[in-house]
Amino acid sequence: MTYGSPEPAAPAVSPPPDDRGSGFRLSTLVAAVFVIAGIAGGAVGAEVVLSRTQPASPVAARTTPASTTSQATAAPATSASAIYQQAAPGVVTISTLAGRFGRQGEGTGSGIVLNTSGDILTNAHVVAGALQITVTFKDGQTAPAAVTNSDSSADLAVLHVSGAGASLHPLGLGNSDAVLVGDTAYAIGAPFGLVESMTQGIVSGLNRTDPATGLTGLIQTDARINPGNSGGPLLNAQGQVIGINDSIESPVAGNVGVGFAIPINAVKRLLGSLAGGANQ
Repeated sequence: MTYGSPEPAAPAVSPPPDDRGSGFRLSTLVAAVFVIAGIAGGAVGAEVVLSRTQPASPVAARTTPASTTSQATAAPATSASAIYQQAAPGVVTISTLAGRFGRQGEGTGSGIVLNTSGDILTNAHVVAGALQITVTFKDGQTAPAAVTNSDSSADLAVLHVSGAGASLHPLGLGNSDAVLVGDTAYAIGAPFGLVESMTQGIVSGLNRTDPATGLTGLIQTDARINPGNSGGPLLNAQGQVIGINDSIESPVAGNVGVGFAIPINAVKRLLGSLAGGANQ
């Protein structure tokens, strides 16, 4: 598995200390691409360069106003381009900066806008150990972000940004219990730093376990998930979020493996009242 890695700028390669880490680029003359078996799909150098900080509290509820009403019935399937136009404004790129032993490392992951109050959902490993977090929206606006809640055992974290205003476009959350093997699936994120990228596939399996992370009940997909996709949405044919892309099971640093996403219903349960203020 691999986590999000910037493209190599120099030949020196050093192994990451954490099996769930992501790409790490030194701000000195040394740059490295880390291949971590078991985890990919995106994520940050922050976790590679720093020991993971275990949060004291689980992902918790920040009560925020609902941005839209719940979608009780599924809308007809639409084209991939229409889904992209609908969903992409609600997907953000998360950039992190971390430091260790006098060196700095950068990483990239993805996230989704939960509500108009500035709450952003991503993977915990995307922001673990980060000293600085910046969120970039599709319209190009950037905003500093802070971790408000994190649950490393579920690999979920909630960030908060202030002053984003018109850039906040919450995504509609679907019902992952209704997902079937063979359903169309789309992933949007920043694989290898290529922001606003979309891939298409199907749901390949349900209730999977990722042996590298210990996460269970995962959605398996063949929609390409690569470093930088972690924390971004897995969407259904109606453009609703059915999962949060988490990792890739792969023997090499490439998409020859299978992707895993955390089912959105499991996310809702962990978010508590915060999910009640999200776009369910």
